[in-house]
Amino acid sequence: MGLATDCTINEKSIFARKNYFYPDLPKGYQISQFELPICEHGFIEIETNEKKKIGITRIHMEEDAGKSIHDQGFDTLVDVNRCGVPLIEIVSEPDIRSGEEAYQYLANLKQIITYLGICDGNMEEGSLRCDANISIRPKGSTEFGTRTEVKNMNSFRNVQKAIDYEIERQISVVEDGGEIVQQTLLWNAEQNKATSMRGKEEAHDYRYFPDPDLMPVLVDENWKNDIMLTMPELPQKRKERFINEFNLPEYDAEVLTSQKDIADYFEKVRNECGDAKLSSNWGMGDVLKIINEREISAKNFPISADNLGKLINLINTNKISSQIAKDVFPLMLENDTDPNIIVEEKNLIQITDTSAIESAIDDVLNYNPKQVEEFKSGKEKVIGFLVGQVMQRTKGKANPKMVNELLRSKLK
Repeated sequence: MGLATDCTINEKSIFARKNYFYPDLPKGYQISQFELPICEHGFIEIETNEKKKIGITRIHMEEDAGKSIHDQGFDTLVDVNRCGVPLIEIVSEPDIRSGEEAYQYLANLKQIITYLGICDGNMEEGSLRCDANISIRPKGSTEFGTRTEVKNMNSFRNVQKAIDYEIERQISVVEDGGEIVQQTLLWNAEQNKATSMRGKEEAHDYRYFPDPDLMPVLVDENWKNDIMLTMPELPQKRKERFINEFNLPEYDAEVLTSQKDIADYFEKVRNECGDAKLSSNWGMGDVLKIINEREISAKNFPISADNLGKLINLINTNKISSQIAKDVFPLMLENDTDPNIIVEEKNLIQITDTSAIESAIDDVLNYNPKQVEEFKSGKEKVIGFLVGQVMQRTKGKANPKMVNELLRSKLK
C-alpha cells in the first residue's frame, strides 16, 4: 500500500504498545506503531472540481481491538472476536475540505486496496473502516480548531453525511459563542446526526513505548524490489492506458477500471475480438447489468471473456446482427456455450443474400402501401416501421444495414 501511494518505506520500523483502558481492549494495551511506522509521506490523488492530492501522513500496522455495540438500549455489548487480528491504519493529512472530498478519497483508497488484493473494501462487513477527525477554523487562520472524531459509519455516503453534519454543528456552536469540546461522536444513520460517545484522549495519554516482545521490522532493497515486481497496474494508470491505447471515452475507461475484476474481464474480451468499443459497450451494458442483478463479481460472471469476445466477432464479421446477439446472450448465460454453436444449432446466421432480402422487402412494401405513400410524402420516420417489418419477416436474420440501403433504394 505504501508503494502504491508513493510513500517513503522506512528501512527500520518498530512496534509499540499503545496503552489505554476500554472494554473492547481486554489486555489493556494494543500493539501498534508510533515513532517509526513502516510507510510515511505519501498521497492519493482525487478529483472533484479539480485534481487534488490528499497527503498520507503514515501507514502503519496494528492489531484490531474488539467491537463495542451501543445500539442495545442502555446496554453496551462487547464483541472480542476480532481482537488481535492484524490490520493497516492509513492516516491522512488534514487536506480534506468537505464530505464530498472525503467520499472521493475513500473511493480511490478502496480502488487501490482492492486492486492490490489487500482486502475486499467492504465497509458494511468491517473489512474497511473509517474514523473522521473534524475541526473548523476562521478564514485566514493557520491554526486548526479543536477536533472531534466521528465513528460508526458503515458506508462512504454516511462518512460524507457525518462530516458535513459535524462541520455545520461546529460552525453553529462557535457562531453562538460556544467552544468545541474534544470528544468522540457516534454517527446515527437513521437520524442523520452524531451523538457524544466519550471524551477524547490526546495521543500522549496512550503512553506509547516500544513493545519489548517484538523485533524491529527491517525492509531491505531486495524485499522492496520483489514487492514492486508483483505490483499490478494501478487503477489510475490503467484508466489512462484504456483511453490512450484503446481510444475509449474517459467515462467508459472510468467505469471499466472501477474494479480490477471488471477491468481484467474487459481486457480479455477485447483481446479476443480486437474491438475495444464494442467490448466496452457489452461490458458496461449487458455484463454489468447481470453482475449488479445477481450481486456477483466479474470473476464469477457466467460467460467467459473468450466466449463474449467470440459473440462480438460474430457481429463484426456480419454473421449475426446485433439484435440476434442480444437473443444469443441469455442462452450463453445458461451454461457458457460457445456462441458459434448456438448460432449454428438455431440457424441464426445472418442473411446477406441480396435477392433474399429484396424478396422480403417487396413483400413488406406490397402489404404496407399506406406507409409507402407516407414515406414518399416526406415522412422519413416511417422507414423505421418498414425496416422492422422486414426484420420480422426474416426472423431478425437479415443484415440491418443491407435492409436499410435496399429499402431506401426501392422506395426511391
